[in-house]
Amino acid sequence: MRKQETWIKPRHRVITALVRPFLGTYCRWKYGVTVEPFLEQGDRQYLVLFNHQTAFDQFFVGMAFQGPVYYLASEDLFSKGWISALLKWVVNPIPIKKQTTDVRAVRNCLKVIKEGGTLALAPEGNRTYSGKTEYMNPAIVKMAKKFKLPIALMRIENGYGVHPRWSDVVRKGKMRAWISLVIEPEQYADMSEDQLGELIRQGLHVDEGCTGGPFVHRKLAEYMERAFYVCPHCGLSTFESHDDLVQCKKCGMTARYLPTRELESVQGDFPFRFTTEWYDYQCAFVNKLDTRNHVDTPLYEDTAAFSKVIVYKDKELLREKAAIRLYGDRITLDEGTAQELVFRFEDTLAFTVLGKNKVNIYFGEELFQLKGDKRFNGLKYVNLFYRHKNIVKGNENVEFLGL
Repeated sequence: MRKQETWIKPRHRVITALVRPFLGTYCRWKYGVTVEPFLEQGDRQYLVLFNHQTAFDQFFVGMAFQGPVYYLASEDLFSKGWISALLKWVVNPIPIKKQTTDVRAVRNCLKVIKEGGTLALAPEGNRTYSGKTEYMNPAIVKMAKKFKLPIALMRIENGYGVHPRWSDVVRKGKMRAWISLVIEPEQYADMSEDQLGELIRQGLHVDEGCTGGPFVHRKLAEYMERAFYVCPHCGLSTFESHDDLVQCKKCGMTARYLPTRELESVQGDFPFRFTTEWYDYQCAFVNKLDTRNHVDTPLYEDTAAFSKVIVYKDKELLREKAAIRLYGDRITLDEGTAQELVFRFEDTLAFTVLGKNKVNIYFGEELFQLKGDKRFNGLKYVNLFYRHKNIVKGNENVEFLGL
């Protein structure tokens, strides 16, 4: 009988011990981060939950804990050919399908726990676009209760000031990451899922809609249009950024992004002081939108590479420059040509945004990906997809927009 393969390998502990000093030095230099070691760890296993601000958050977890930590990561990470193979060999992260019920991921987590490993994941499932901790999937609480591990909450602060998701540049500033609370199994055993969920939300809630810093760089606002697409004067719009300025391409309203994380009006009346306020306004605007009134004329037109993702292997480029049209109930590719493709929202399982300029489309058993240019806003596709889904399900008052 063939012996079942283990998830945890002896090499993981060796690699972690060798890499940690260099990784710590790099993160302190690059991000100005202070990571407080978790001295209470001992030989215990933990479920580590962290708020998600930067692309390096999982490494901050690794700096705080002794020994290897096994992370849940988007399955897109596992479709990069030899890079994915190397990551799997070195740290063996657990793949998960975003915004779907992924039974396979839960089984793999249970396997790691059974083998004595520590798990880490971000309950938001996405890095924040606004600086405020995003919606947390209630399924995380169900998982936590099922795992029956001590829950360590890692709080990460000032990550949005140092490296906001929409930016390509890391600002000079200071970050902090530390275990702010440990919830023991005997503490949450008798809690309801709502009670435990609220305790986790409170422990991980960070709102960087306030002055801070300074966070210094010449291009503070560059690529802010990846996160924002609603103008307080024009409604649905497009933006253009340069250095520390962001401007609405319809009305010309312009704001400057300051080293203190504040926004100031330069041209026109820009009413928001912080990105959190602008982002909340954007979400509220979309949640008042009736997508059924926008099925004849596209709301947006973009150009993007279109690929089929062969999960755990690679990506197959199908079209290098597809013409994308976003309607209230669908997106089309190369509309009006022999190669026209239509993804109707009712027939699509999920839209997710990845990184800075990618959108994954879960359609039946297949996974497709749009990858735009550096100024591509993928967030609007996800938001409008979930707004339409909420409407057709009769849940117009549900505010969840995919993040």
